[in-house]
Amino acid sequence: MNRPTRFDVALRVALLLIFVLAVEWPGEPLVTLGSPQTVVTNNPKAGVHTRLTDEGATWKIQRNLQLVREMGAPWIVEFFPWAYIESNKNSFDWWHTDQVIDHAHAQGLKVVARLGLVPAWARPDPLDKETTFNYIDPDHYADFGDFVYAFVDRYKDRVDHIIIWNEPNLSFEWGLRPVDAQAYVDLLKVAYRRAKEANPNVVVLAGALAPTMEPIGSPAGLNDLIYLQQMYEAGAKDYFDALSAHAYGLLAPMTEPPDPSRVNFRRIELLRDIMLRNGDGGKDVYITEAGWNDSPRWNQAVKPQQRIEYTLQALDWIKDKDWIKMLALWAFSYPQATRTFSDNWTFVTDDFRPKPIYDEVKKQLAINNDQ
Repeated sequence: MNRPTRFDVALRVALLLIFVLAVEWPGEPLVTLGSPQTVVTNNPKAGVHTRLTDEGATWKIQRNLQLVREMGAPWIVEFFPWAYIESNKNSFDWWHTDQVIDHAHAQGLKVVARLGLVPAWARPDPLDKETTFNYIDPDHYADFGDFVYAFVDRYKDRVDHIIIWNEPNLSFEWGLRPVDAQAYVDLLKVAYRRAKEANPNVVVLAGALAPTMEPIGSPAGLNDLIYLQQMYEAGAKDYFDALSAHAYGLLAPMTEPPDPSRVNFRRIELLRDIMLRNGDGGKDVYITEAGWNDSPRWNQAVKPQQRIEYTLQALDWIKDKDWIKMLALWAFSYPQATRTFSDNWTFVTDDFRPKPIYDEVKKQLAINNDQ
């Protein structure tokens, strides 16, 4: 009988190790939705923008949303990429989206779903380096409309709000090409009609405008005030139910008044003025991204105590603004630490340790602190 070679022995050992690991390696913990929860808060407008898009573990999705509820924020904004869900035309993978929405619903959270990101099959030339995942041309507006219909129809009992695209007034978010309010409004019209076909009661948010001072002709984007006016001139008024906008404070305190020449938190009031001038004052504004960064490595960041102070002031300020429906602070947590200044936007670390700002917001939103 032939004696086993070293290769045979190594192969057997490797197969044995694979077997042992397959049997003994701990899998993902069993996760159930549990009993329905309710958010206890003294501020029904408080929210956060979660970042669960690339979080694959169900238990981590659940833990994020539990911490949001425990902080006292009834709203979340979350991104649901078209490219992830319909990577092949008419073939939908809803598994991850179901996890996020079902667990948010179980925690008593209201979901604002941001829709965008173009699959390769819906781009004119996915091999062209200038054709990014944010690039959509008119030939594929109907395809995006079909996706919006499918999303709204599937979740019409759990999701009442959707955002059409993100920051279309920035070149990066418009496919690395000149921004075009008319083209965005044309896309918005298609998405709005299809969303209402799926659920007449869904609230369609438009804009998700980035605060920026870029002038007309800039390759980077366009001033959000100019862009919003251009949206109205392009006929947007009848094709959205509320405005989505972003309100970053940068170095400015929350109390700094709005100024067309400044990017600050209260710039949102200038967008409201444009709505009023266009006879659209009956619509709400949803602040779907906002906040301050407290990184010591970024020149647009404030000190940690200032971040806490300004954030608490912002949450208090919106309470008596009847035109502001919700304020979602960016960003609750990331699936993994970036090891950059971006980590200083978050409220919870990637291993679920609450930061001081989380604790202070939780104290302010606690029901027994209501005055």
